[in-house]
Amino acid sequence: MKLGFSTLSLFLKPLDEILDTAKRDGFEVIEILSEGPYAAYNIEKNDEIIKISDKGNIEINIHGPTVDLNLASINEGIRRESVKQTIETIDMANKIGANAITVHPGKIGRKDDKLRKYALDLAVESIGQCVDYGKEHGNIKISVENLPERYSFLGNKVEEIEYIQENTDSKITIDTGHANTCKDCQEFFKLKNIEYFHINDNNKIKDQHLILGEGTLDLNLLKYIDKGIIELNTYEKVLKTQELIRSLGY
Repeated sequence: MKLGFSTLSLFLKPLDEILDTAKRDGFEVIEILSEGPYAAYNIEKNDEIIKISDKGNIEINIHGPTVDLNLASINEGIRRESVKQTIETIDMANKIGANAITVHPGKIGRKDDKLRKYALDLAVESIGQCVDYGKEHGNIKISVENLPERYSFLGNKVEEIEYIQENTDSKITIDTGHANTCKDCQEFFKLKNIEYFHINDNNKIKDQHLILGEGTLDLNLLKYIDKGIIELNTYEKVLKTQELIRSLGY
């Protein structure tokens, strides 16, 4: 398994320092969480692009911005701004030689099946724009992440992720913890066009981002993972999960 981690675990650390840490500890890939200091406009403003341009053999992926954004919003202004910031992230990804950008499909404000279908089609429109822009600017892949089992979240059903992927030509990012909260957990691991996985665990009820083995995720599902990003909130937990994965022979 090609293994990496999210900058969430070292949030606020300089990106060049994070890259050095990844190399030291035997990781092959990182995912930059594009929020706060790692948002596209801050990375460019602070010359972080220069610092991470010499990344060696470390593959870089990006988690697109999500805070206060919604690619499926029925509010056109919010949706337009969400697309704009994702496109800015594509531009930044192109400059640093990143491979793919993970995006959330979006959410709805109330429990209504008609609204859900409407928002799903808006997500397809927004994500489709980003996919097209990524192809035209550096061939940056857009990868749509499955979300946890909550009615307001889109993409927590296999058929919804497939619908978005097939209608946008995007890739797919599978979050193991998000999948574990859903009834059809194993089916997420078997989807086609998966770019990579987010690796974390939970109690099958809440999105807790636990170390693997501390929750209920079936660890036999790791056999489906070719490339995984450990997505935990401390680096100590990242290393413990790395150790477990390697001890299982992945």
